[in-house]
Amino acid sequence: MARRLRYQVAVSLDGFIAGPSGEYDWIVTDPSIDFGALFKQFDTLVMGRKTYEPLLAQGDHGAQPGVNVIVFSRTLPAATHPGVRIVNDDPREVVAALKKKPGRDIWLFGGGELFRTLLSAGLVDSVEVAVMPVLIGEGIPLLPPGGTTALKLVDHRILPKSGIAILAYSVPGGAGASSIDFIKSARPAKTKKRASKEVAKKTVVKKKAAKTKAVNAKISGRKRRRRGIK
Repeated sequence: MARRLRYQVAVSLDGFIAGPSGEYDWIVTDPSIDFGALFKQFDTLVMGRKTYEPLLAQGDHGAQPGVNVIVFSRTLPAATHPGVRIVNDDPREVVAALKKKPGRDIWLFGGGELFRTLLSAGLVDSVEVAVMPVLIGEGIPLLPPGGTTALKLVDHRILPKSGIAILAYSVPGGAGASSIDFIKSARPAKTKKRASKEVAKKTVVKKKAAKTKAVNAKISGRKRRRRGIK
């Protein structure tokens, strides 16, 4: 399969990927999401300056384990750090060149303006959103105003514990989206009927064991009495 550019992002129910100042504290977590499995699908992250700046608080110039980070900015000076490259070049040219190289998929980490630029250039292959059950009222939109793009639903998953809805769409003309395969398998819960059957079964086993013990004790007592007579 060709190397794909995938817009994988969390979004509020009212269509924002971050708060007015880039806040992400509204994002809901869910223990069934396997982030290790998700990150293994990518070897490169591309993002804009506004998405990159919060990562700087983590140290190491915002480097992320196991992937290369490329930051597009018109204001930050071009620089190269271990695992991180800040570029002032046209993102359309850089991403087009990246897609031609061998490797795993490329994660379009944000933000909305970069998404609009690359979508309009026909470089985005899939849109994969995790819709949070949260309304934040204002912030950075999933996609700034522009042309219309019809998408095709490839897969969807609902996470009951958190209320998150994960949707995977393919973009026309792109290499397509994959099925959602980074959700941990849940152990089947015991139904009340099955649980009561197990309790009843254990009760019967205990009763049988008690009855057998009583019979054995009775037989043993008879044997002892007979030996006393002899």
